[in-house]
Amino acid sequence: MIIIGEISVDTSVSGTKFACDLNVCKGACCTFPGGRGAPLSDAEIIEVERAFPLIKQYLPAEHLAVIERFGLVDGSAGNFATPCVDGKACVFVYFDGDIAKCAFEKAFFEQKSQWQKPLSCHLFPIRVRKDGKEIHYEYFSECEPALERGKSDNVALHQFVAAPLERAFGTQWNRQLNETINTKQS
Repeated sequence: MIIIGEISVDTSVSGTKFACDLNVCKGACCTFPGGRGAPLSDAEIIEVERAFPLIKQYLPAEHLAVIERFGLVDGSAGNFATPCVDGKACVFVYFDGDIAKCAFEKAFFEQKSQWQKPLSCHLFPIRVRKDGKEIHYEYFSECEPALERGKSDNVALHQFVAAPLERAFGTQWNRQLNETINTKQS
């Protein structure tokens, strides 16, 4: 375990090689079966509502129908998530050929929105425990191609998710994490 400030970082975060390979996994993280989508913080509900008019043009009709019927979010304060279509795909997914992609992120990269996507999605496959004081890597068999690519390209998980870690915990925190990991590996 590595401790940076008040955050405990499981060694799986620094010890795992990981780099997404969308051409192989097809965006599986956005279409996991299970009924609930990505966890959302209470503060992110406003961002979802603000960004929705900008992204609805990208969404399939079936996804828009689910949103119209059930709303933009699932759950209640302290336990929000994105809704899913048929218990699998996040309602905010669009398909680029056979690859599931995030409509929020598409609007962000097209500079139509300043919000990239839910933090839980951005950090994936890193999970933050509910108290926000501990992070760890969570294994998903659908992400095997990312583990293989991470090994072949020699990309550590904490490097792959550097931008979202900085978004979540700040520049100084992320710098300190990298320095600590580099020191331990020397």
